[in-house]
Amino acid sequence: MPDIPISDIRPKHFAWRVDAKIATITLNRPERKNPLTFESYNELIETFQKLASTEKIKTVVITGAGDNFCSGGDVHEIIGPLVEMREQKQAERLLSFTRMSGELVKVMRACPQPIVSAIDGVCAGAGAIIAMASDIRFGTPRSRVAFLFVRVGLSGADMGACAILPRIIGYGRAAELLYTGRFMDANEAERWGFYNRLIVPENLLSEATRFARELGDGPTFAHATTKHCLHREWNMSIDEAIESEAQAQAACMETEDFARAYRAFAAKQTPKFEGN
Repeated sequence: MPDIPISDIRPKHFAWRVDAKIATITLNRPERKNPLTFESYNELIETFQKLASTEKIKTVVITGAGDNFCSGGDVHEIIGPLVEMREQKQAERLLSFTRMSGELVKVMRACPQPIVSAIDGVCAGAGAIIAMASDIRFGTPRSRVAFLFVRVGLSGADMGACAILPRIIGYGRAAELLYTGRFMDANEAERWGFYNRLIVPENLLSEATRFARELGDGPTFAHATTKHCLHREWNMSIDEAIESEAQAQAACMETEDFARAYRAFAAKQTPKFEGN
């Protein structure tokens, strides 16, 4: 697969910054708590598709502008039009939207780079899904997470939530959140395992970026393999997973980074991975 130049990624509907090996996506409508629109959904999908073929970017950080992460789909720009489609009996267009929104989770999980979400304030609806689909989640003491779909008359079965959320926090806890649509406060989210850690708001992005940089300094092929196996092995038996990981690890042993790490260890040095 050809390497796509970073300059080819130029989104218009969210902020985009590349610093060395780290790409930072900032949902950037702070006056509305950073809701998603049809356009931002499509650009996020396109961006993650391109990231899969962008070798220079090793990790991705997602955050929100202002004091919030993301309030979900924009009420006026997404929810309103969906209600109009319903009233006009346009079932195919409704299905097209739900498939499109689910595609965002698919491309995030297929993206080889580890994704770190830095979550402050409100993280709700599709925003909570973006956080859920990330590999690592950092929150703040004032952050609040809710899978709100039931509150607008929809099921909790949205964008893969019924498959992914129970694997993060457990079936009973996920069922409670998806049935009620209630908010988790920060301490609960950390205790249940949704957050990897809590960080004070003023240090959130810098700590998430520091962590992403540490991952980016690691073995690129090996990290991508870990992410692939974490996702793929959900549907495998233990025996199938062991065979899958045997093949994956053997492939990692063919990389120069593996030999590089051994030589550094033998010389009592810290290995410097180069991604090959």
